[in-house]
Amino acid sequence: MDFDIAYANADFIPNGHDFPEKWEKMANSFRTSHKNLRLDLPCGEDASNAFDLVLPEASPKGLVVFVHGGYWMAFGRRDWTHLAAGSVAQGYAVALPSYPLAPNVRIAQITRAVAQAIDAAADHVEGPIRLAGHSAGGHLVARMNCCDVSLACRDRIARIMPISPLGDLRPLMQTAMNETLHFDDAEAQAESPALIRDRAGIPTTVWVGADERPAFLDQARDLALTWPEADLVIAPDRHHFDVIEPLADPDSDMVAALLG
Repeated sequence: MDFDIAYANADFIPNGHDFPEKWEKMANSFRTSHKNLRLDLPCGEDASNAFDLVLPEASPKGLVVFVHGGYWMAFGRRDWTHLAAGSVAQGYAVALPSYPLAPNVRIAQITRAVAQAIDAAADHVEGPIRLAGHSAGGHLVARMNCCDVSLACRDRIARIMPISPLGDLRPLMQTAMNETLHFDDAEAQAESPALIRDRAGIPTTVWVGADERPAFLDQARDLALTWPEADLVIAPDRHHFDVIEPLADPDSDMVAALLG
């Protein structure tokens, strides 16, 4: 198997390379139209450790945290603000953290930074917490179910939704990306949620698009099969880049599963 091809997405999606610009425009538009925002809230010593908080009109029912993807190497909180729309319309506050990116940090440091961001956001909003993350972000929210991660607010987390997650990092050691990520055997094992047995047992919904690359379908299935606390949704007619779009729709099945 050519793992570089197996884990490539943009080349196998029509107009795949246009999606980042599309996401940026949609996020900017949402921030312009939605005025109840708190931007650049700190959650760590590094300037990249910060989050934006999108608030509903009334007192929040709880908190959703969305963790972005980008193979731990790209993007930030401002690229995804529009994805808060669905949960905010249902009365939830939504936190969107940035985190330090490879190669400046190792994956274990990114995991800790995301945990810090979730705890910091939890201090701003009362009530139950739901975590959603896409691709590498799916990996990161899945890690929050693992007891080796220090997370003060874990007992408030009602559901985790890893979307198109990377549950087993070992195959990525055989890609060119590892020249940036620098995974070794020990780190890939320790940071792979599908391989970690000491977990909190938080209800988890693994979500993946039916039209995704086979490697991502395998990753999603394997994580859901490994975790008794997890169920699996394979969304028809969705690929790796549009599978997250229903988060912006308050009436979508994805939002219902996340908040239910």
